[in-house]
Amino acid sequence: MDPPAYDTLILSDVHLGADTSRAREATCVLKENRFRRLILLGDIFADLNFRRLTKEHWKFLGYIRKLSNPKRNLEVVWVEGNHDQGLTDIMSHLVGVRVYQEYAWEYAGMRHLAIHGHQFDRLLANNLRLNYFGTLLYLQLQRLDLKGKPVARFIDRINTRWLRMSHKVASGALFHARLHKADRIFCGHTHEAMHQEKDSIHYYNAGGWVDERLTYITIDSGGVRIHEYQERTDGHDSGEDAGQERSEPDSTVPELADESGLPEDAEYENIGG
Repeated sequence: MDPPAYDTLILSDVHLGADTSRAREATCVLKENRFRRLILLGDIFADLNFRRLTKEHWKFLGYIRKLSNPKRNLEVVWVEGNHDQGLTDIMSHLVGVRVYQEYAWEYAGMRHLAIHGHQFDRLLANNLRLNYFGTLLYLQLQRLDLKGKPVARFIDRINTRWLRMSHKVASGALFHARLHKADRIFCGHTHEAMHQEKDSIHYYNAGGWVDERLTYITIDSGGVRIHEYQERTDGHDSGEDAGQERSEPDSTVPELADESGLPEDAEYENIGG
């Protein structure tokens, strides 16, 4: 039986290049669902150092490029996050996807907005240098962490709760949606999936792909739904053991061209230094 066809699927905060990234599982979600529009809602990368990308990370990018092929008649939208800043000039060439600061569309008679959400995180928005050094420190911590990265994931959860980031982003997003006359607004950034409604405006957060709880959003005629990814046991996913150790970083992108679906182009090898 074919999976349901959604109008839109939203995926956020995959953080390719981070040791905690669950890129393999994110690729499985894209392969296991049918949809007319895919929105990558920011922070798809952890930073601009492409040498940190593993084979699974390149496979994810390769599948995005495959989906963006015009013959598929499928719209792929990339909304820039705070970790993605600086990628606008290369992403359209790398995976054939246009990058937006904010994306709006109409569906079922309602106006929808997609924006990453870091714009509503005042601490981060006002301290770009803090964001840069915080990212470097967090990535280094992951490399020193135990198997499964329990310390890094614990810090990520504590950071979200201690700074009340989910509440701040939700409040800012709802205000932004009201200003732009939107019925629904979608964000990422907090890594915490949630739904909140105020004055008939609905806020949804797509969560993230760096923790144990992996979530994504779908939109269809039945409404909006937050899904929690569960590993399939029928053999239709990528076929890897869920407990298998993560691949080591692989900077030889041309060798992955055939496997990932990315075009064979030597200039990718040194992207990001």
